[in-house]
Amino acid sequence: MPRIKVNGIEIEYREIGNPDDPMLLLVSGFSTQMISWPESYLEGLAAAGRRVVIFDNRDIGLSTEFTNEIPPAPGDIIQGLSEGKDMSKEVPYLLDDMAADAAALITALGADKADVMGNSMGGMIVQLIALNHPEKVRTLIPVMTTSGEPSLPRSTPEAQKALTAQPEMRTADAVAEISVASRRVIGSADGVRNSDEETAESARASFNRSDRPMGVARQYAAILAQPRWHERLSTINMPTLVLHGAIDPLILPACGEDIAKRVPGAKLEIIDKWGHDMPTAMVQPLLDKIVPFLKANEPG
Repeated sequence: MPRIKVNGIEIEYREIGNPDDPMLLLVSGFSTQMISWPESYLEGLAAAGRRVVIFDNRDIGLSTEFTNEIPPAPGDIIQGLSEGKDMSKEVPYLLDDMAADAAALITALGADKADVMGNSMGGMIVQLIALNHPEKVRTLIPVMTTSGEPSLPRSTPEAQKALTAQPEMRTADAVAEISVASRRVIGSADGVRNSDEETAESARASFNRSDRPMGVARQYAAILAQPRWHERLSTINMPTLVLHGAIDPLILPACGEDIAKRVPGAKLEIIDKWGHDMPTAMVQPLLDKIVPFLKANEPG
């Protein structure tokens, strides 16, 4: 895969589709490498007339690792915030910095603007691209994510535990086992989410490509310490499509609904039987929502 220097770091990326088509930038979620996007999803978006770009966020996969940066413990960040402290200076970087990476990548790859879509943490990042770098965004698609409003319903305890679970030993099989257990809790309904075997295979592939537990910790610190942005969403003026799963226990549907309420003219789609994952069975239902939105907002 190619690498490119942007915003002072190196980003590993991949392009799918016709390089002359308008760019669609996909931003991965917390701890997730770019190889986790379903190939059929990427091909479907490319077939819809988009130059699809995926990449490893900083500290994950094969992009720049912040090796010597030690983040505060999550509990310390939460405690500091509860005491009214500005914790943004206490962490190695923020989601704002990750949004700046993505905006710089759009420019470095020769595009004036891009459709930007992100899942979960990636959905937070694309909102911040739209807020901090609006000149780079043609359309905005936040997926399974939140507005950052602190009073919104929180994850179920089971989902939060699944998100932060760690294996006793960092081996491919141990990580795969944790991934399977987590997906059973936060994933889509039975018959929709991928099989345990598919989930385990994907987890092993990611582990064998790159295993960065401290990068995961730094990304989590970035999420926690990021100054809230919900009150700024009313300033977004590009076409926006919000997608959320009806049974997502990690980021509840009310969080996606809040984005749609705050962004002027935003369209909201809540999809039955969909949890906090990207199973193969959900690819076509998602394309059925996304492709018409892209076609309705073709550049020019």
